[in-house]
Amino acid sequence: MESVSIAVRLDIGKETAQSILKMSRRLKQLEHQFQGLHTRRTLAKGDVDLRVGNGARVVALVVGTYVLSLPRKMIKAPFSGKGERASDLLGLIHSDVCGPMNTHARGGYQYFIMFTDDFSRYGYIYLMRHKSEALEKFKEFKNEVQNQHGKSIKALRSDRGGEYLSQDFDELLKERGIVSQLTPPGTPQWNGVSEKRNRTLLDMVRSMMSHTDLPTSFWGYALETAAFTLNRVPSKSVQKKPHEMWTGRRPNMSFMKIWGCKAYVKHQMSTKLEPKSEKCIFVGYPKETKEFLTNSEKGRNIELKEVQQQQDIEPEVEGISQAVEENPTDLETQPLRRSTRERYEPERYGFLVTTHGDVILVDQDEPKTYQEAVASPDSKKWLEAMRSEMDSMLENQVWTLVEPPEGIKPIGCKWVFKKKTDMDGYVQTYKG
Repeated sequence: MESVSIAVRLDIGKETAQSILKMSRRLKQLEHQFQGLHTRRTLAKGDVDLRVGNGARVVALVVGTYVLSLPRKMIKAPFSGKGERASDLLGLIHSDVCGPMNTHARGGYQYFIMFTDDFSRYGYIYLMRHKSEALEKFKEFKNEVQNQHGKSIKALRSDRGGEYLSQDFDELLKERGIVSQLTPPGTPQWNGVSEKRNRTLLDMVRSMMSHTDLPTSFWGYALETAAFTLNRVPSKSVQKKPHEMWTGRRPNMSFMKIWGCKAYVKHQMSTKLEPKSEKCIFVGYPKETKEFLTNSEKGRNIELKEVQQQQDIEPEVEGISQAVEENPTDLETQPLRRSTRERYEPERYGFLVTTHGDVILVDQDEPKTYQEAVASPDSKKWLEAMRSEMDSMLENQVWTLVEPPEGIKPIGCKWVFKKKTDMDGYVQTYKG
C-alpha cells in the first residue's frame, strides 16, 4: 500500500479549518489518486487541482507541499559502481562461502570457503564440512599469509552470511584491527570478486570432471586443482600473473599434468617378479609437498615421488595368453643363431687398419689457438680460412659491430681450426 506524507504550509483563516479536517479524513482516498506522482510538488495560490502522471486530477484542498512515498513503484537501479582497488598485498581480502553441494566430497566436505587478495587476485580455497568452520579457516588463512608476508590484513569484504555475522567472528576482527566490509542486503554485485571467482572455479570443475570417469565425489580434488591453476595463469584484473605478484617469482608450469590422466607410481620396495609401478589416476597437487597426489585404481591414495606419464609406459597387452608346460626340464635347449655372412672393413678406412686388425690413430696436427695457426707451416692456408669465414659472416650480417656499454664485459670467443679430409685421408680443405 502506498503511503503519503503531507507537509502543509498554512496561511489560512478560520473559514478553512473545516477544509483541513476534511483533508485529513480523505488521506486514504488521496493515496489512490496520487498514482504516478514521484516528486515533490508545490501548488501556487489559486490552483484548484493537480495533474499526476496517469492523467488523473487530484483536488487540492489547501495550498502547500505534498511529499509522496510510493515503495510499490520502486525499482532497483542498475549497478555501475566500481570499488576502489587495494594498493598493497593484504590491503583487502574478498571472501565467500559456497555450498552445500549435492554430493559430498571425499572426506565428507559439503562447502568451501574462498579468500582472494584484492591487489594480486591470488586466491586460497579451504574445504569445509559445515559452515560453522568458517572462523577456523579464516584464522588458518590469516596466520599463514601474515607470517609469509610480514604484513597484516587490513579489511575483509564479505556478504551478510551468518558465518561472518557471528559474535566470535566479529570479536576476532575487532581484536586484530581488521575492518569488516559487509555488502548491503540483496546486492551480491558489491562482492563481485568472490562471486565471479566462484563461478569460474565451478565452471572449471565441471569441465575437468566431464573429461574423466571419476565419481562426482572427487569434486574437492578438482576444485583445489582449479584454484592452483587459476593462480598461475594470466588475469585481466592484474598486469602480472597472480602467483608472480603474490610471491615475487614467476610460476613454473612445466610440471603440471592433465587432471584425471593416467599415472604410474614407482614402488619404494618391490620384489624380483612383481611390477615395479602401480597404475594410478592423477588428482591434484598437495599443498604441503612438491609431490603429486594420485588415486590408485585399488582405491588408496598415493603421494608420488616419481610420476611417469602414460605415453612413457609400454601399452598393456590384454587377451593374449601363452601355454607353458608344467615341467620346464622337458624343453629342448636350442643354440643361438648367428649370422654366417662374411664381414669386411670399409674401404674408406682401410688405410687406418693394419693387416693385424690394429687401428692407427692419426694426428691431423690441427692448431688449438690463433697463435699456433699463424705460426704453423700452413699459416697462409689458415689465414685464408679465417678470412673466408669472416667475409661469410659479414655478407650474411651475422652480427653488428657496436661500442660496448660501460661496465659490461663482452663475451669472449675463440677460433676452432679443422682439416677436412677425403675418403683416402688426404687434406682437402682448411676450415676456421
